[in-house]
Amino acid sequence: MAISTDVRDWLLDSDPSLRWQVERDLLDAPPEVWQATRDRVATEGFGAAVLAHQDPDGQWAGGAYFPAGFFGSAEEAAPGQPWVATTWALKDLRDAGLDASVLQGTAEKLAANSRWEYDDLPYWGGEVDVCINAFTLATGAWLGVDMSALARWFVEHRLADGGWNCEAEEGRSTRSSFHSTLNAVRELLYYEQLTGDHTVRDARHGGEEYLLQRRLLHRLSTGEPVGDFVHEFTYPHRHRYSALTALDHFRAVSLYEEVPPDPRLDDAVAVVRAARLPDGTWRQGAPLLGRTWVSVDVPEGAPSPWLTLFGTRVLDWWDAAH
Repeated sequence: MAISTDVRDWLLDSDPSLRWQVERDLLDAPPEVWQATRDRVATEGFGAAVLAHQDPDGQWAGGAYFPAGFFGSAEEAAPGQPWVATTWALKDLRDAGLDASVLQGTAEKLAANSRWEYDDLPYWGGEVDVCINAFTLATGAWLGVDMSALARWFVEHRLADGGWNCEAEEGRSTRSSFHSTLNAVRELLYYEQLTGDHTVRDARHGGEEYLLQRRLLHRLSTGEPVGDFVHEFTYPHRHRYSALTALDHFRAVSLYEEVPPDPRLDDAVAVVRAARLPDGTWRQGAPLLGRTWVSVDVPEGAPSPWLTLFGTRVLDWWDAAH
């Protein structure tokens, strides 16, 4: 899909964490160009701002998933949640394209100093929440930690219908969740790409099949829409599902495994295509509430450069195959 000169220039006039992906995925820039931009993530803009808040003990905000002092505070009763603790800071830096070497020594510090708020478990072992474990699995692999034991956890904890649910470990559900399953398969793919560990591939394919059977949008039992959240495209990625985030994952799978797009994605592609504005941009949905170190969000309803990157590259991929 051709983008206009105005949209191209708007996307390029951005934080290095976005610009390098625009150069690579939309403009087919040579590797030396986009890699040079990617190197700037550590020293400019969003990446540098998050790095500046790392604690001496390797954590952010003194906590694993929540900042120190969160429980029992006024912030706990406020809408949303703070996105400033270790797991979120590392996920955001990884998604931004930061070179893991910039965080040399962090993995060892977290092993020594960080414990989960759930049962005081050691950081790199994960806990019981599927989404938390997914983020931890991929981030640990990124930082060079042996995460094979946590990878096996995903194989062992898939539900009978093929996916995962963060409520299942506490006995509150026996059915998979769109949100949990997408988070699991996205991070399992990242883990496999980094490590070459294919022992998780069958589990990942099972979770992907769970979503594909539902055409990324519908309840399997009735065919009804699973929820309005599938249409609510937002950035930054946290834990919520959307058709756009799901399609961006299946694009990554298609490129990694060198397979054509599954035709069962076509309904979701139509949703993304319909959301594209006449000028070639996509609007930000309802932003997630809560404190951040630095915002890459845009106001609800405003054109989002991040969503425009994701939407354009998804449609480019789909259209090239058809």
